[in-house]
Formats: sequence, structure tokens, C-alpha cells
Amino acid sequence: MSVATHLGIELGDYDARIRTFIPDYHAMIAAAAAAVPPAARTIVDLGTGTGALAQQCLKQARRAHVVGIDADAGILQLAARRLGRRATLVCGSFLRTRVPAADAVVASYALHHVRTRAAKAALYRRVGAALRRGGVFVSVDCHPATNRTLARRQRELWRAHLQKTYGRADADAFLAAWAKEDVYVPLADEIDLIEQGGLAADVIWRKGSFAVLSASPRR
Repeated sequence: MSVATHLGIELGDYDARIRTFIPDYHAMIAAAAAAVPPAARTIVDLGTGTGALAQQCLKQARRAHVVGIDADAGILQLAARRLGRRATLVCGSFLRTRVPAADAVVASYALHHVRTRAAKAALYRRVGAALRRGGVFVSVDCHPATNRTLARRQRELWRAHLQKTYGRADADAFLAAWAKEDVYVPLADEIDLIEQGGLAADVIWRKGSFAVLSASPRR
């Protein structure tokens, strides 16, 4: 399924609409990019989308080149316009495409499309193997609390953000539609999966059900 179909929007509207879908979007992207080593030369972006995170990473690491992997050929055209010669874009699933050696591997709102925890753990092992000495993995995504009461409260806060633009009925419809495709792994479980891949993980940003995680190889 394409990104536009999944979100129910026109592809060209993605960058504007994502901010109405995800609270604190700018803050999370900024926090993720700031975690990339300034001396990084190769950055792999899993599910690069329109290249919003990659663009910020390139501002952080001025001499870096991005390898962006995404299964949606249409959205990669937008990324190509944004990133220009500083990116090599690969059309394919990041679950099957080789992750090249890198100083940083990043992802934003992409890894919740991984359907099983076994597949995600395998991906993290591949990421860990690809990272060079001093490298870092950074992920931005939705990771609700393990406690069900708190998780419901977090979901209500997300719904409230959506309602500011779309109203209650549409907010409920969006959340229901996304839940059919997305797998939001609780934060504690996500950290465990990352660490199964041989990485030591930290939470560098957290608000509601959204988090930015950073991890480095245990070497």
C-alpha cells in the first residue's frame, strides 16, 4: 500500500498534512537529527518517505550522503527533489534490501509497518551489523505505554490533536484506519527488541505515546 493510500491523502500534501496527524512532529524530527554524529559520512534512512528526516540529518552531518530506502516509488520522487545529489534512493522494502555499512541508520514513522516482532528483531540485528564503530541507530515512532490505562490516555491525547484539524468523527476514522495497518509496539518492548539486536538503547525524547530512541552497538 502506498503512503498516500494508507493516510488517505494526496501524495503532494504529505509534508503539510503529517504535522496535523502527528503531534510535536517538528520536535521529534529535530531530536532525531541531533542524535546523528556530525562527522557521519553515510546515513541510511529506512522508509525515507519524502526525506524530511534525512534533510535534517544532512544539516547535522554536513559531509554525509544519505541512502534512502522506501517501497513507495512515488514518494521517493519527492525525496529526490528535496535531497538532490546528497542522496541515493533505493525503491524496495527495508526488510529485504541490504542495509549498507553506515555511521547512522535512522527511521521516522516507518518501523510501525513491520508486522511481527520477530521481523523487527531481525531488522535490528541487521542494523547493528551495518553500523560502523561509533555509529548510531535513531528511530522516531509511536510507542504507547504498557499500562493500559496510561495507553488509553495517550491515545486520547493523540485523538485530541487530530480533532483540532479534522473533528471527532474524522479523528476516530483516521485512528481506526491506521490501526488496521500499523503495529505500535509498547516502548519497553521496543527497547527490548532493539537490545536483542546487540544495541544499547536510550530514550532521548518522549511525549505521550511518541518517542525518539537512540541506540549504539555494544562493542
